[in-house]
Amino acid sequence: MSTSLLYQRFGIVGYRYVKQEFVAGMTTFRIEQPRERLRCSHCGSDEVWAQGGVERFFRGLPIGSQPTFIELKVPRVLCFGCGKVRQVKVNFAEPKKHYTRAFARYALDLSRRMTIKDVAEHLLIGWDTIKEIQAKHLQRRFGQPKLGKLKQIAIDEINIGKGQRYLTVVLDLLSGAVVFVGDGKGVDALKPFWKRLRHARARIKAVATDMSAAYIRAVRENIKRAVHVFDHFHVIKLYNEKLSAFRRQLFHELTAQGQKLLKGIRWLLIRRTSTPRRKKPSVCNAPYA
Repeated sequence: MSTSLLYQRFGIVGYRYVKQEFVAGMTTFRIEQPRERLRCSHCGSDEVWAQGGVERFFRGLPIGSQPTFIELKVPRVLCFGCGKVRQVKVNFAEPKKHYTRAFARYALDLSRRMTIKDVAEHLLIGWDTIKEIQAKHLQRRFGQPKLGKLKQIAIDEINIGKGQRYLTVVLDLLSGAVVFVGDGKGVDALKPFWKRLRHARARIKAVATDMSAAYIRAVRENIKRAVHVFDHFHVIKLYNEKLSAFRRQLFHELTAQGQKLLKGIRWLLIRRTSTPRRKKPSVCNAPYA
């Protein structure tokens, strides 16, 4: 097996092929990194001294239905530039992952046509690994959406799970996409969003929030020219609360006077009145004269 085959078929660049083994239907390729390609993972300097290494196995692209593994002793080096002892970076795999980037791309391609369980069974790997690959791909593609074209947004918080943990969500009202998710609720959760919004130079025309004083202050401080709209749900909720308070006040006043005119009519003013149905015009089935 040549070094060019490692690059062309397995996406591995900058390593030397050593040997291969066939055990129990699995193929293992042993590779090594040349001394002249060693770099410090902290500062990138090539003035380093090898200090041993750590044996690692990576899941590679399968050959037919048989799994393959990449065996590599990841070098540990002493950098003369920064004085740190670090493992070098593995170019063909993400940090702390046991599979190659080519394997992840192949799993994503299969996920477009198969379920997570089917992909895991086909690749002979745990379903949690496939789910992790998908989550990483979604985070990389949609984790930092562009904010320059935002025009109308909505801000609200949601409660997830137990323990009163909240997330603050910013929604693009024109596309329906979630453009930001902040940890917690209130003004502090939105600080990273306002910073990104200023860097993107977005021109927000309208923003919808609830009637929280914190949101009102945050909108006035960060997007002064935007039209601030209170969402329909909270406006109707406040109206119903005021109406109920007024009804209770009248009820107590009339009760003190010996009258009971408002008892049992709490929903009279806010319920929908039924409209009579219009009768369909009758069709004459008589034959033409």
